[in-house]
Amino acid sequence: MPLQILVTDDDSTIQNLVKDCLELEGYSVILANDGEKALSLAMECHPHLLISDIKMPHKDGYQLVQELRNFPPFRLLPVIFLTQQDSMESKINGYEAGCDVYLGKPFEPMELIAIVKHLLERSQIIQAERLFNHDNPPRTNNNHIPSCTLHLTQREKEVLALIIEGLSNVQIAHQLYLSPKTIEKYVANLLKKTDSQNRTELVAFAFKNHLTS
Repeated sequence: MPLQILVTDDDSTIQNLVKDCLELEGYSVILANDGEKALSLAMECHPHLLISDIKMPHKDGYQLVQELRNFPPFRLLPVIFLTQQDSMESKINGYEAGCDVYLGKPFEPMELIAIVKHLLERSQIIQAERLFNHDNPPRTNNNHIPSCTLHLTQREKEVLALIIEGLSNVQIAHQLYLSPKTIEKYVANLLKKTDSQNRTELVAFAFKNHLTS
């Protein structure tokens, strides 16, 4: 499934512009027009990344991020503030609230996409390493598959390498000149071969068994 991004802005034009940019890159996008709704959607959908304006009705971006950071599942959630407030004080407040990147409006779509890709890749690696190092991993069967007995085809290795980089199925398909449905089959094969439930566990398995080189 594509990685999901929550976009929060009370300006529908900005919402749709960001949504179009992200969906062209293969991401799934959910929209909120105020901080209160964004908080509710985050609790319900658990997005992989948040892009938020600061000045919004009901709950501003600072409050939204601060409240999200109080919940363990969102302490490492990548956050981008996309805002017209470009004073140094606003930026400092943004980073103190817990954002990862502060980007001013108007923005360059290619820059936003590059930032999103970087933050998602970093987040996926961190989550995989945390899963690998956890004392009680949710799927102990992974520990019982010796890497020497695991056979991956060359194409499966290529797909796995791009999954580790944080690319979506659509992005992998574009890079390997294959259809998204074909990539879905390769991902399903990788999950089955490594006895993984999802992409995060798959990446964790790859790190654990030194399949990342």
